[in-house]
Amino acid sequence: QVQLVESGGGLVQPGGSLRLSCAASGIIFSIYDMGWYRQAPGKQRELVATITSGGTTTYGHSVEGRFTISRDNAKNTVYLQMNSLKPEDTAVYYCYAHKRIAGYWGQGTQVTVSS
Repeated sequence: QVQLVESGGGLVQPGGSLRLSCAASGIIFSIYDMGWYRQAPGKQRELVATITSGGTTTYGHSVEGRFTISRDNAKNTVYLQMNSLKPEDTAVYYCYAHKRIAGYWGQGTQVTVSS
């Protein structure tokens, strides 16, 4: 059974930082492309960042330069380092694992940026 478990969300002040983690089980993690998506209330889910099995990264326009995605294949974990957080970054953040036609989502973790 595939499981993606996110952690690290919470409440942070504008300008602050958080690091999200997503621990995967039930898949051969190293061959999967991984991603982070987010969904704010009343909005569609949007891409935050992706990292391929080979380590190539891409970022959504609104987070480029502030967020960094990375992976540790030995720990079956993908990370999202979020710096210079803004109120508009408030959303539920979801982890996603993808390989060809197979795709899996985590349950999400809430990030709230507010003073």
